[in-house]
Amino acid sequence: MRAPGTDAGLAVTGIGLVTPAGSGTAATWEGVCAGRGTAAPDPELAGLPVAFSCRVPGFDPRTQVPGARPWQHDRCTQFALAAAHEAVTDAGLDPAAWNAPRVAVVLGSAAGGVGTYEDQHRKLTDTGPRAVSPLTLPAFLPNMAAGRLAIALGARGPVLHTATACASGASAVALAALLLSAGACDIAVAGGADAMVTPLCATAFARMGALSRRHDAPARASRPFDAERDGFVLAEGAGVLVLERTADAEARHAPVQARLVGYGIAADAHHPVAPDPEGRGLRLAVQEALRSAGATAREIDHINAHGTSTPLNDRAEAATLARLFDAASPSVTSTKGVLGHTMGAAGAIEAALTALTVKHQLVPPTANFHHPDPDSPALDLVTAHPRPQAIHLALSNSLGFGGHSTTLAFRPVT
Repeated sequence: MRAPGTDAGLAVTGIGLVTPAGSGTAATWEGVCAGRGTAAPDPELAGLPVAFSCRVPGFDPRTQVPGARPWQHDRCTQFALAAAHEAVTDAGLDPAAWNAPRVAVVLGSAAGGVGTYEDQHRKLTDTGPRAVSPLTLPAFLPNMAAGRLAIALGARGPVLHTATACASGASAVALAALLLSAGACDIAVAGGADAMVTPLCATAFARMGALSRRHDAPARASRPFDAERDGFVLAEGAGVLVLERTADAEARHAPVQARLVGYGIAADAHHPVAPDPEGRGLRLAVQEALRSAGATAREIDHINAHGTSTPLNDRAEAATLARLFDAASPSVTSTKGVLGHTMGAAGAIEAALTALTVKHQLVPPTANFHHPDPDSPALDLVTAHPRPQAIHLALSNSLGFGGHSTTLAFRPVT
């Protein structure tokens, strides 16, 4: 993946984040660098098998979501709108002045407006048809976050939704890069959003055995790669990046946070929900990201791992990374120890955090890691405190149910 006419990749000119560490990029970066878990008891999940989660603290759509009538949107869309507003502002762009047909929106989500769906279904079964809102479908349909974002920004180029489970946000960034490289747009607003902290989703994940049951210490429940991990913590949020061709960004003297220089997308073709123990999909995605970045495994300095805190994922991912980078020993982190698993938003949030990592030359720690897993190969895992590091090339891995694997490659601005 190379932008036409340049070897500099694509410029990340704007970042917007809404996460359990706080609303805004600065709050999220500070939170992940502090390395403290954000999980807490969740009153909306009381009485369910798992009753804690990672919520976005203090989110108020009346003040944080641009535009009129934010109550019309599902929480997922509200997060997307807030993150995109920050990203576009950060990029120094004015939607009133840009060439709207040349602006693309690509947004990923695992479940779209599932909260609206659950709420309206309860009203239907409890009260009857007249209780169901006529706004149900515009709030619930998975593509509507991207559509609403395009309406808010006045973007009239390609407007697309990606659904690759927990890789959705990363897939959206990769697809946006493809559109830019193909000349289909000049600006791409790309990312992911999800609000799956709902009774149905929490119960379904619990019934699968995917969630941590550490009710006695929720803040320490998400512990990627730790020997005592017992599942992930359900979370919510959004991450949005503004991508432009480097020459275009330089021409308008835009602030550039990092450069997206490669991506790889592949599949396990193994099992609907279990990762391939051999990591074939991830291996292919990483290898394609390296190829498109014009790099080798020895050049990778840092990896933001998918690292969910589930026994199967972390073991398979660690084994795959050890095989791929046995001679390189890049530093590894998983920010899910702090943020929990934000589902379809995770890949975009972690792409943004990887861009910030190469910008600041600082690796956030993996929260709650205390005991290495004796059944997994050793990684150079960053723990306890942020690590200053010279990073010339970094990867961000995202995996999802269905066997989806996406890897994004970032370089700092030089």
